[in-house]
Amino acid sequence: MHIRYNAPITLTFTLAAGIVLVLSQTIAPGIIQSLFSTPAPFRTNVFVDYVKLFTHVLGHENIQHYIGNFTMILLLGPILENVYGSGFILLSILITAVATGLSNALLFPNVVLLGASGIVFMMIMLSSITNFQKGEVPLTFILVMIIYLGGQVWDALTKQDNISQFSHIIGGLVGSVLGFNHKKITPR
Repeated sequence: MHIRYNAPITLTFTLAAGIVLVLSQTIAPGIIQSLFSTPAPFRTNVFVDYVKLFTHVLGHENIQHYIGNFTMILLLGPILENVYGSGFILLSILITAVATGLSNALLFPNVVLLGASGIVFMMIMLSSITNFQKGEVPLTFILVMIIYLGGQVWDALTKQDNISQFSHIIGGLVGSVLGFNHKKITPR
């Protein structure tokens, strides 16, 4: 028996975020603010602000934040890579990162966003569409949409916390759109 790097995008993403977390907690305490959180406010003339629209998903405030996100990513990512392919999952992560980063920068210009929770919600919604057939909408997708995204809308309206329910909603919507569009262009 040997250990297999079975889900390269999921595992590389997990390791990269883990390295950023260790660096931020040890020898590079300013690294999250410098490179791995959304800019607040966004400056259109600063190159690093554009980079941070992608890299904010690698930054996490602490180990609990990291564990909360990557437990789900490690659970769903390998299944999704197997179903959709690693290239599609990488593209989905990049699109979700820029969608959550840009929407946060535009709608909440003074709020810093970091973490992979938008990616988690993208994967949750994408996984609920894995058995999508032309002309059908899976009941599991509808229920996940109501329970997860509906819960995030509810929390956004009723709670005052440091959790960006908006990025969860954006991530879930991106996962839904990508899942339905992937299945439309890919023959079964």
